[in-house]
Amino acid sequence: MLAAIAAASIQGLVATGERAGRRVRRVLSDPAEGIRTASLCFASRGFSLHASTTVQADDRTGLERLCRYVNRPPLAYGRRQRLDAERLSFTLKTPWDDGTSRIVLSPTELIEKLAALVPPPRVHLIRYHGVLAPHAADRAQIVPTPPATPSATAAGTELTPGSPVQRLQWAPLLARVFSLEVTVCPRCGGPMRMSAALTDPDSIRTYLTGVGRPADPPVISPARPPPQQQLEFAA
Repeated sequence: MLAAIAAASIQGLVATGERAGRRVRRVLSDPAEGIRTASLCFASRGFSLHASTTVQADDRTGLERLCRYVNRPPLAYGRRQRLDAERLSFTLKTPWDDGTSRIVLSPTELIEKLAALVPPPRVHLIRYHGVLAPHAADRAQIVPTPPATPSATAAGTELTPGSPVQRLQWAPLLARVFSLEVTVCPRCGGPMRMSAALTDPDSIRTYLTGVGRPADPPVISPARPPPQQQLEFAA
């Protein structure tokens, strides 16, 4: 019994009574005044303010890098590892205060944790203040409103008929997200241009078969509850 009590104490669990095996109940303080968590970083009442990262006004690359960081996915694919058929291991970016470096979840538990990250409808997770606030008087100087009918567009941002004003074509999107320059010839380095657009199914099948590509679409497996052997997790 003494060994069980000691083990539960180390893990922050209750060893005896009706709540045996459950975590010790905690009371967290959340004062109204901001708490300094780092340089130019404060937290209060469930909100956190991070102002230690700055971007110059003309640094568009830095601004795009910051936006990608803010919109990063909740889980990094490279930190996940499949232990066996029923266990998945996820390595934490920074170990917790109690020394935890990895957490082990079943596939169902992983989906449960991901579902908890889905925000409720019509709720903004990021709130802007100062000149970036929705009704700030100087917001137009920082985030200019796009023209309704642009007369000319910059290179690589051509608009397609019927598309919104700021809708980019697939080529610039692939270049920005995946660094794939699909408009540049991989052999000579010159610009590529469209020679023909195939819309007839027979013509498309003939072309794909001629260049050695599959002409039939891949089979889509129906959704099933776990374990789903068709979509195995990569180690």
